[in-house]
Amino acid sequence: CALPISITVARVDDYIKAVSLGKKELEGKDPKQIARRSGAIYVEGTDGKASFSIHFLNKEIDISWPELDFSYSVDGKEVPIQQQVLLLHYLNLVEDVEISGEWIAYQEVPDGKFYLDAFIRRAKNPMVQGFGDNPELMVELTTEVYGATPMEQGDLAVRIQALPLIPVALILWKGDDEFSPEGTILFDRTVSQILSAEDIAWLAGMIIYPLLGMAAGK
Repeated sequence: CALPISITVARVDDYIKAVSLGKKELEGKDPKQIARRSGAIYVEGTDGKASFSIHFLNKEIDISWPELDFSYSVDGKEVPIQQQVLLLHYLNLVEDVEISGEWIAYQEVPDGKFYLDAFIRRAKNPMVQGFGDNPELMVELTTEVYGATPMEQGDLAVRIQALPLIPVALILWKGDDEFSPEGTILFDRTVSQILSAEDIAWLAGMIIYPLLGMAAGK
């Protein structure tokens, strides 16, 4: 059991370093400009403190400034560290971006081909295996969890606003006697201006895995 534990510890250490680096990169930046570019809301407190509020996977996240501590608005609990890393990257890398409305596959993202196998294992295959035989359940759960809206693609598809500038499309095709169920996850063409290929793969996994946990309880 030592090997998995050591890998887990190493991973947590990586996240801690990534959070520290992400916070350092934001030091000295104009918080109002960060909010404007990212779609967050910047709030100046009466005590000299300030904060951001940002919509992430259908939850409101509060981010203190300049400390950059992450908590859920609804209960004040700390946001998981992997999600903190993603949010810091989003705030750091985002420029003046407007959603294009043009969908692309993951392999069309710069460096997407390099991370494609991981993306398929982490997000696409679990989605198809979990919902390919019951795509209606995916629609039900994504609507409940993420406030998803229906799309006219595949047999059943939904659009999820993961972050203010990052919509994600989940698309499924039902199987039959001849073909197995199939699916794909699409992103707006501008996503690569905001997140790296690795971050995009992590984001897709963050969307899919909570759904699988809920589906298992149905």
